[in-house]
Amino acid sequence: MPHHAPSKDELLSIPTRPFAIGGDASAASVLERMEGTAFQGRQLGRAFQAWKAMLGDRCSILMGMSGAMVPAGMRRLVVYLIENRLIDCLVSTGANFFHDIHETRGFYHYQGSPATDDVALAENLIDRMYDVFADEARFREHDKWIGEFAASLDQSRPYTTREFLYLLGCELARTAPEDGIVSAAAKARVPLFCPAIGDSSIGIGIAANRHDGRNHLMFDVVGDVLEITRIVAASPDTGVLYFGGGTPKNYIQQTEVVAIIMNTGKEGHKYAVQVVTDAPHWGGLSGCTFEEAQSWGKIHKDATMVDCHCDSTIAMPLLISGLAQYPE
Repeated sequence: MPHHAPSKDELLSIPTRPFAIGGDASAASVLERMEGTAFQGRQLGRAFQAWKAMLGDRCSILMGMSGAMVPAGMRRLVVYLIENRLIDCLVSTGANFFHDIHETRGFYHYQGSPATDDVALAENLIDRMYDVFADEARFREHDKWIGEFAASLDQSRPYTTREFLYLLGCELARTAPEDGIVSAAAKARVPLFCPAIGDSSIGIGIAANRHDGRNHLMFDVVGDVLEITRIVAASPDTGVLYFGGGTPKNYIQQTEVVAIIMNTGKEGHKYAVQVVTDAPHWGGLSGCTFEEAQSWGKIHKDATMVDCHCDSTIAMPLLISGLAQYPE
């Protein structure tokens, strides 16, 4: 097919729209006006429109989340997504689920400074995540609680991380002062997956309990791969959302590859939105573009794709507040 070179009139057909002050100042209105600007502001506005399109299309929405989003104050936003079924599946790091458990049990993360003396923090059992502090003594209490919970389960069979987090969420919901991500997901039957569960304090707690000879819990991580792929295979269409990259991003991306190998007739995710701070030219998965993912069959050839290079602690509150304000 011959290449069509766009004409000058075609190239200069859509002017930028200066952002106007006044009128409706809701997050939804701000995001819609941002779509008429440029750079990452425009991409954030496009991400908002793509998320609304996913919801309007009634496709299954799979969300990946990495980075210390819960310590940074994003927990209730994710709970809102779960309780209002704005996502259908969440894949995250064990750290985010652990920090969620910490807050769900009634404790806090604290504002700090990256300029603090970290040796002094260590001497006081205070952990630092850039400008957020946490009480390591409390974390160790949670490690012990999770280890004891693991020991209470049937040790004669393995568990997928999805099943383990569901059971853990049910246990949390019995005593929690408010729902967090893990307990809200258990109540709403929104599946949670944690492909790197050992790389977290959840893994530490279970390992410490096993060291004491009290559990032999095993995780069926391949069972997880099959479970999340079946969600994709059973869905007429799928959309993916990523706040950060890392393992959660690739784990969701690869569901289409597994589905293709399983001869389910899938051809890639129909919608794809990512909010990342990594750049593609380093070659890592965290910063790779959706165009690159198309070469693997992970994203449909005609997919709606939006890459937004932005801190998730900026993008997530705006996008979810916009969705909350937008009429159904």
